[in-house]
Amino acid sequence: MTAPDAPLLSAADIRRLASELDLRPTKTLGQNFVIDPNTIRRITAVSGTGSGEHALEVGPGLGSLTLGLLDAAEAVTAVEIDPVPAGRLARTAEEFRPGAGHRLAVVLADAMHVSAAELEAARPAAASGPPTALVANLPYNVAVPVLLHLLAELPSLEHGLVMVQEEVADRLAAGPGSKTYGVPSAKAAWYASVRKAGTIGKNVFWPAPKIQSGLVAFTRRQPPETTASRQEVFAVVDAAFAQRRKTLRAALSGWAGTPTAAEATLRAAGVDPRARGEVLGIEDFARIAAHRVDAAETPTEGAGL
Repeated sequence: MTAPDAPLLSAADIRRLASELDLRPTKTLGQNFVIDPNTIRRITAVSGTGSGEHALEVGPGLGSLTLGLLDAAEAVTAVEIDPVPAGRLARTAEEFRPGAGHRLAVVLADAMHVSAAELEAARPAAASGPPTALVANLPYNVAVPVLLHLLAELPSLEHGLVMVQEEVADRLAAGPGSKTYGVPSAKAAWYASVRKAGTIGKNVFWPAPKIQSGLVAFTRRQPPETTASRQEVFAVVDAAFAQRRKTLRAALSGWAGTPTAAEATLRAAGVDPRARGEVLGIEDFARIAAHRVDAAETPTEGAGL
């Protein structure tokens, strides 16, 4: 850890580093750099990252949040897809946090595909184990798949805080019955309890995005007890929300094989075939997947049920 009053990157520092690297933020990589130190302090505080933890950061960019995490955690692994800022990050950390080199690892990789083995191979010398906290300013265009991939790939992640587009934050934190509840909400609930933890304005970024950002906090929990695999449960979720305005009997007919098989499966799982996916929790989807009825074992449409 570092002293709480240690300097963080200012707007002038960010622009200086970008100029030095001839770096122009791109929409393709979702690059919006935080230029407000108080926002960094807020994120690290709300994340609850402790002094003995190994934090995982995605998309560190020029290092604003990285420095804040080095102040809060024992060690930080930063995953960056752009080789230009990735190549500068360790030097920036050493300039602002002298002697912290053994507490930081920079992994040049796509966070949507990075593996636990890659992260383990790059583990900082000061880290006693794999990452336990995820704290990141996620690129808007891939925020949900990155979060779900990391939760699946790294069971060591116990909690975290991610900054995403506010609309995405609302979707991730939504519960059954909400207008914003959908595939991201249900799949995130498989891994963790999720809640919205605040809103971030546009002017703390460079360049400033057109929309506000939201903070999403999560705490790992055990997935529902089920005989179905995660992939099987997620297939039900995808099918249910692909046609969210239809009843589950209709929406799941393709997944089950026939409308009759879908109804038989739903009744076996104790779910009303006339309900819609937006009212079901992840436990309900898990029961449906576990009680799947073979279409060959059900009467053809119009001949039964």
